[in-house]
Amino acid sequence: MTSSQQPEPSPGSPRPEPDPSTMAGLAEGYAAKAGLHRTHDGRIDVLRSAGGVQGIAESITPGLVFLIAFTATRDLTPSLVAALASAAVFTVVRLVQRRPLTQALAGVVGVGISAWLANTTGKAEDFYLPGFITNASYILAMAISIFIKWPVAGLLFGFIRNEGIEWRKNPARLKAYRLGTWIIITVLVLRLVVQVPLYLMGEEGLAGLATTRLIMGAPLYILGVWIAWLVTRPVPAAEPTQPSKPSPSAT
Repeated sequence: MTSSQQPEPSPGSPRPEPDPSTMAGLAEGYAAKAGLHRTHDGRIDVLRSAGGVQGIAESITPGLVFLIAFTATRDLTPSLVAALASAAVFTVVRLVQRRPLTQALAGVVGVGISAWLANTTGKAEDFYLPGFITNASYILAMAISIFIKWPVAGLLFGFIRNEGIEWRKNPARLKAYRLGTWIIITVLVLRLVVQVPLYLMGEEGLAGLATTRLIMGAPLYILGVWIAWLVTRPVPAAEPTQPSKPSPSAT
């Protein structure tokens, strides 16, 4: 065996732990891409993290336009075209503003997939089906992150609080971030519990489905993230007590 070769681990030997520096880099990259922001005093800026007013509008407008157009015309094709056009408008707006196009383009792609699916099946309610799949994928990923002790809430909030991944060495902090992740999962599960039965009702449940998608979209997400942030706050360290001086009468 040459010096450049590494010995193979024996079958009974434990597998080596992942390189902490590599995991830290991955976690930091994930936190950065998640788009979370903090205020000047170190708190999470929930509205900005949700994309700001424009980002929220980009997420809810295509679905709202689709619902209004389909309710008015009962014709699937123009309703889908209207939804796609509304998503494209936001892309043009970002081009004019010279802002990053990532969120707007992702919205166009998402609306395009939803429109293609609804047009293929001929069912208006299928416009909202890809959202269920995405929602379920998030639930699965977050649940896995909890069980492997890399809870998503810790990856997101840890870097905002300048904890990095050091919180994993503290059982209390790890427990708090697991609980915070469960809170976000609960929000996602609640969406499915409410919306899937409406989807299964077909066109009869379309108005209710679209309405709950608006209410349980960005507003509920903001609420869930904010509660998770509060629940995972570090406990402030107790100030050391100064020994009391004896009173003159006691001496």
